[in-house]
Amino acid sequence: MKKVLFTAVAVCLSVAGFGGAAHAASLTSGKKLEVNVDPKKVADETNALWKQFGDWCAIAEWHPAVKSCVESKDGDTPYRTLTLEDGGKIKEKLVDQSDVSYRYEIIESPLPVKNYQAQFSIVPDDDDLDEVNIVWAATYDAADGKDDRDARETIDGIFKAGIESIEAKLGEKAIDKD
Repeated sequence: MKKVLFTAVAVCLSVAGFGGAAHAASLTSGKKLEVNVDPKKVADETNALWKQFGDWCAIAEWHPAVKSCVESKDGDTPYRTLTLEDGGKIKEKLVDQSDVSYRYEIIESPLPVKNYQAQFSIVPDDDDLDEVNIVWAATYDAADGKDDRDARETIDGIFKAGIESIEAKLGEKAIDKD
């Protein structure tokens, strides 16, 4: 399962264009949830999952640490400001978006990271025709004065809490996570 997640993170990040960045971040994190679906309705079920969890500000509905999400624009560029349960704020910029995925970067944050770019995707599993994968993956560096372990534990914890919350909302449809 670790190999599957590593492959999913690597594919997500290379497809997202992270591999070509001027500065290659040194750390990666990722979580994946496999969701059981009717193999005859994969496209419909993928779209339904995206409607439930994939909207740019839907994170406020499913992530337990996010109290609210406010969307804004600077010109044509979408941003979201997440207010956390502890009062902290994270400002993120939407970099790219498709029907089942978005890529974003953190602009301002109290998190111990810099050069943070992530992708959230809901896509059919290419190995199991009765599964859809919800994948959240990121590349980043530890912020100045912070160590890699602290940065990785923070991001891993954020991803774990989010994916576990989605899993709880899906109930029996969620079959596996990593």
